[in-house]
Amino acid sequence: MSTSTLSLPRNRDGWRAPVALAGVLAALFVLPVVIDDAFVYHIFITICIFAGLSTAWNIVGGYAGQLSLGHAAFYGIGAYVGMMLVNAGVTPWLGMFAGGGVAAVVAVAISYPCFRLHGPFFALASIAFLEVFRVLALHFSGVTGGATGMMVPLETGWMWMIFQDRLPSLIIAFGLMLLTLLVAWGLRQHRWGFYLVATRERESAARSAGIGTVKMRLLAVAISAALTAMLGTFHAMYLTFIEPGSVFSLTFSIQIAMFALIGGIGTVFGPLVGTILLVPVTELARGWLGAEAVGLHGFVYGSVLVIAVLFMPDGLMSVLSRFFGAGPAARDDDGAGATTSAPSRTQAQRAPIGDVVLQAEHLDKHFGGLHVTNDVSLTLRKGEVLGVIGPNGAGKTTVFNMLSGFLKPDSGRVSIRGADGHFHSPASPGDFARLQLGRTFQIVQPFAAMTVEENIMVGAFHRHPAVADARRSAREIAHRMGLARYLDDEARGLPIGGLKRLEIARVMAMEPRVLLLDEVMAGINRADLQEAIELVRAIRDSGVSIIAIEHVMQAIMSLSDRVIVINSGEVIAEGAPEDVVRQEAVIEAYLGKESVDAAAQ
Repeated sequence: MSTSTLSLPRNRDGWRAPVALAGVLAALFVLPVVIDDAFVYHIFITICIFAGLSTAWNIVGGYAGQLSLGHAAFYGIGAYVGMMLVNAGVTPWLGMFAGGGVAAVVAVAISYPCFRLHGPFFALASIAFLEVFRVLALHFSGVTGGATGMMVPLETGWMWMIFQDRLPSLIIAFGLMLLTLLVAWGLRQHRWGFYLVATRERESAARSAGIGTVKMRLLAVAISAALTAMLGTFHAMYLTFIEPGSVFSLTFSIQIAMFALIGGIGTVFGPLVGTILLVPVTELARGWLGAEAVGLHGFVYGSVLVIAVLFMPDGLMSVLSRFFGAGPAARDDDGAGATTSAPSRTQAQRAPIGDVVLQAEHLDKHFGGLHVTNDVSLTLRKGEVLGVIGPNGAGKTTVFNMLSGFLKPDSGRVSIRGADGHFHSPASPGDFARLQLGRTFQIVQPFAAMTVEENIMVGAFHRHPAVADARRSAREIAHRMGLARYLDDEARGLPIGGLKRLEIARVMAMEPRVLLLDEVMAGINRADLQEAIELVRAIRDSGVSIIAIEHVMQAIMSLSDRVIVINSGEVIAEGAPEDVVRQEAVIEAYLGKESVDAAAQ
């Protein structure tokens, strides 16, 4: 799934995208005014409403990657709150904000327990609560009108959003659509937008970068619900009548999600494109065929969806982006346009090893009846490289997960010396990141649909909250890591060596004092191996303390100041690399007792 936003490309054809977008938006407003037909007005008003609804859905469904199949619940809340306030004499201009606020609170209450779990819980919960609200609207007929529905008092004028002419309704619908598009665009350009996409792509990597993944999803669903409810208030006033079966409709929810899916889920303007394609076809069919077209919109949506999935799996925006963004983006003249693939490093005199910066004491971890780690203790000093070796399944990665907050030890503790000179015992990956501990993963975890530059920016935001500052820092890091030529490429296209280097670059952009490297040398060729060793050595010489799990003995022997050996969850040896690898217990752990006995004979 691409995250292209049809942003303004920095090349000689950069005028195409903004001109096309301005032309589309102008046409949505000008064409019905020029044609001046009530039915055409209705079609374009419907396009604006559904484009806004789909764009609002896309904030949580596309950016945050949380499939909401009951999003009409928030639309219905906005419709009912707005209409009830109108019946109480309150203008819908205030009612839409009241409905938006109620919808945001309800969305957070529904989503919070779901976002702390993994799997389809949010999608199922959204459907369940959609049905709950429909039943409640039917039950409390004294307030909602029940099955007979609720009609708005027919008082015309701007104060009540009811007009004899269609033009004022088009102005409001167009304005609300623009508001939703601006919110979606602004969010995607903001640090929060990067965080949402990172959370969607790789939650573990996002948490290691200090991102509060649950908080970001709650922010997305609150914004999405509020915008949906505001549009629901206006749509209710436009229709002048609502009833539970139509506003709390599963079909309606799927419909607004489908516009985003066909146009380009996760993009800013994809929902608008999908709506412009589908709404006129279905509305014209209904108008021309009347009762004979009942259910035709479902056939149209299904047919277009099948075509899109088969030929444009990333939506229509994937095609449009190739046209509007063709050609390589020109680099700013800041050194980031270097074409070399080799890391750029400056020679630094290595500082002497200092005081302890991290200590783990008596770490125990059980998974059911399996004792994974048993009384593991270690220390790491400033500027030191501590190598961790051991056979597969020895518990090394479990130790790493406890050292970085991804697993809580059953007993024991991990302490990190903070900038204040005192030791702290963090509780979560975000706490570890705030204490300037960064980590990589055994299975590399890039944000695949983001560019190389955006991947590194996610790490840079930890120290540079402003987008411009984070981008500048990311380019500097990319240049040093030999990734400058790939800045505009999606991470999914990098080879394994490039992905590992990218993950290190993202972590280094956080400016860590302690770096945990989990098998960063595994699976790379000999040339890349030597580059990786030099890169780690340069990081060490900059004063960063490193703990490295590694099976490549060449790297362990050349980089490590000390080595600990873990086998069956226990530390069985510790010391200088050349001494540790000769110990009988270490050889036995790797080769087995029979090999040791045979060598002795």
